[in-house]
Amino acid sequence: AHRTFAERYPSHIPLPPTAPRPAPVRGAFRPLTIRTARDAVAAAAGYLRWLGFRDVVQPEDRPASGVDLRAPGLVAQVDPSTRPAGLRAVECLWLNGLSTPTTSVSVFFSLAGYTPEARKRAAEIGLPLFVLDLTGTPQPVNHAADVLAADGA
Repeated sequence: AHRTFAERYPSHIPLPPTAPRPAPVRGAFRPLTIRTARDAVAAAAGYLRWLGFRDVVQPEDRPASGVDLRAPGLVAQVDPSTRPAGLRAVECLWLNGLSTPTTSVSVFFSLAGYTPEARKRAAEIGLPLFVLDLTGTPQPVNHAADVLAADGA
């Protein structure tokens, strides 16, 4: 049967049906035991790679901004101290992420947790906070971290 031009080339092409984004397929995360500050950074880098971030690197010299890890679309800070990370550290990381045009995600890792003020501010700005235990396993601290851990990069 002969079809008209309009039948062969419709003026409106319907959009494909949308489906929920499938959960990322990943194996189990393999933590790195933390003995030193360098181990903490390596554990965080491994976790970020496991989440799906590519080309996660640690700058040769730690910049004054305190950012320990970078990847396309990502800046991350790791605080290996024995004191909870404070409001200033959270805000500095967030501002550093905002000042980098290609950054879409900023993530904070801490061994000792966070002050209440830092947790409150991170919740307001949507900054994912993780606590690293000594086995090297990151635990989400806030909703933004829960979402990142569930959805990946």
